[in-house]
Amino acid sequence: QVQVVESGGGLVQPGGSLRLSCAASGNIFTINAMNWYRQAPRKQREVVAVITRSGNTNYAESVKGRFTISRDNANNTVYLQMNDLKPEDTAVYYCYAIVVLEGTRAITSSWGQGTQVTVSS
Repeated sequence: QVQVVESGGGLVQPGGSLRLSCAASGNIFTINAMNWYRQAPRKQREVVAVITRSGNTNYAESVKGRFTISRDNANNTVYLQMNDLKPEDTAVYYCYAIVVLEGTRAITSSWGQGTQVTVSS
């Protein structure tokens, strides 16, 4: 059906940068939204950044000015550029895609498997 795969996580020092990628594949007619979430140890999963089909973006207050979400529509890929990383950014980051399927034009959503981001000196 629809697969969502994240990549780009890793270990980085405070103040460093990472760029996460999320690629959606399958019988996709169009993508309505691709969002980034994260879940830190002992905390609830929270939304980090959202981008809609129209290109509108929204960010969690804690990452405004540091993170940027963008999309390559031709490749069904969304990116999360993370700058000035802080230890509190340490979490598993998940991509969540809301798509319209080919044929039926049904709307469905899929989660990626997650990619670990660790910010530590």
